[in-house]
Amino acid sequence: MNEATVTAPRLIVERKAADFPFYADRPPTISGAGWLMIMAATVIGFAALGTPMPFEDNILTGWIRGAIFVGLPLLALALAAPGRWQAIFRRVGFGDVLLMFGIAIFNIIVTLAVGALLKTYGTVSANAGVADAASLEGVRLVSFFAKVGLQMLGEELITILPFLALLTWLHSKAGMGRNGAVLAAWLLSAIIFGLLHLPTYNWNIAQCVLVIGSARLVLTLAYVWTKNIWVSTGAHVINDWTLIASTVFLAPLAAAA
Repeated sequence: MNEATVTAPRLIVERKAADFPFYADRPPTISGAGWLMIMAATVIGFAALGTPMPFEDNILTGWIRGAIFVGLPLLALALAAPGRWQAIFRRVGFGDVLLMFGIAIFNIIVTLAVGALLKTYGTVSANAGVADAASLEGVRLVSFFAKVGLQMLGEELITILPFLALLTWLHSKAGMGRNGAVLAAWLLSAIIFGLLHLPTYNWNIAQCVLVIGSARLVLTLAYVWTKNIWVSTGAHVINDWTLIASTVFLAPLAAAA
């Protein structure tokens, strides 16, 4: 790796000990063709998660979709970067767990604030998947929460891998400075993530870019800070479990009051 990059000034929200993998490797660990394969795998994995099938989904098919969603990008990364694909994963310490909760709380605040602002001046659509969870009970409800955990790892992969691809291209090919490339990749990957949610939110582009995109910026902060996808995944899981639990458990209580 380029030592000049390791010792270069970092963004204020980054830990000093670790740097992002792949983007400044000399020679490159991942080729241009390798990045294209990884991006194709994220697209196919995402499509497998939401493409309608000619049969009714059940617990098993839901888990199969989730496994493909996570497995394809990881397989592509392993093929493109043999021996180094684990670089996006790091050990998780107690401080990382605290950061997961801190980022999740911050993200919920940001999401509610931006959502309320958009609702005041525009329209917002509900997430049908979360709303439907209120009708689940027993094993199906437990399976739903567990599957959300797996799916959040997939959502981190389809965000962080494009983030790293953009960072690599902007820094190594477009000649952008390291920190400028990080900020640009951070913003662009958040917009892409938001746009992927268009079918979920009734093609409401303002909601997907502003609300989901803002939430994604906060969640990616966990990765930018730690360079550890486990931390951003943990924050994402805590965030979504909290929001889903409020719908499943608190909303019925409020309606009965």
